[in-house]
Amino acid sequence: MDVLISVPDLAQALESDRPPVLLDVRWVLGASDGREKYLQEHLPGAVYVDMDTELSAPAVPAEGRHPLPDPASFADAARSWGLNPGDTVVAYDDAAGTAAARAWWLLRHAGWEDVRLLDGGLGAGRAAGLPLETGPVTVQKGTAELSWGNMPVAGLEDVEGLAAAGTLIDARAPERYRGDTEPVDPRAGHIPGAVNRPSTDNLAPDGTFRSPAELRSAFEALGVRPEAPVTAYCGSGIFASHEVAALAQAGIPAALYPGSWSQWSNTPGAPVATGSEPDRAEEPHEKG
Repeated sequence: MDVLISVPDLAQALESDRPPVLLDVRWVLGASDGREKYLQEHLPGAVYVDMDTELSAPAVPAEGRHPLPDPASFADAARSWGLNPGDTVVAYDDAAGTAAARAWWLLRHAGWEDVRLLDGGLGAGRAAGLPLETGPVTVQKGTAELSWGNMPVAGLEDVEGLAAAGTLIDARAPERYRGDTEPVDPRAGHIPGAVNRPSTDNLAPDGTFRSPAELRSAFEALGVRPEAPVTAYCGSGIFASHEVAALAQAGIPAALYPGSWSQWSNTPGAPVATGSEPDRAEEPHEKG
């Protein structure tokens, strides 16, 4: 699975007879100014993609803060971005791909083969001198036909079994995994059996992905084995998409648990572990 495109390769592709469709997924947890930042600066021709309305269904406690979108609604959104059969898609953000990975994962889930993450994101593009523009971009509606169900997905009922049978990776920051703090969701801690690998640890200091060999070694150190299932979750399924992308870059297929901690922590009876070890402590099975 080709996951990434480098800035030099993108620059060359943008000069071709059929340049890629550029998706600007400007989103940061706790902020609502993604569109404004896009309007101030984006790659030429890039279409703004809204995390909350196009890449997610409305938030519901029982489903999480960013449930997967309805397939038909997502297909309509993709066509509104100007997507046509045979197009290459490049998704990027200004956060080293941690938000754009959601668009990458959803398009792969919807059967789109040729979709990449810009390695290093907009920051790498700026550093390399790629041209930038301001203001909105209007595109002609595309005719792309999408499917659904092409990437492995774990549901609430699957998670504990997957943790026991393989490796369940929590892609959040260590302090949220340990339960030291929880700024968004109703309970602090992690799913029992999960190991911690913050998605940002998969990046080099310049914001590009670490090499496949480095990533593979890091995941194997967590207990990932070829014969056992791997599943990733985070707060609401966004950063976990980036984790799945890093695993794919390492040659390791992985499922996404879209509901993630925002669903788990809202589920009555779902156990919660705290501390730095996967099963160090566990709360009573009670509603948070």
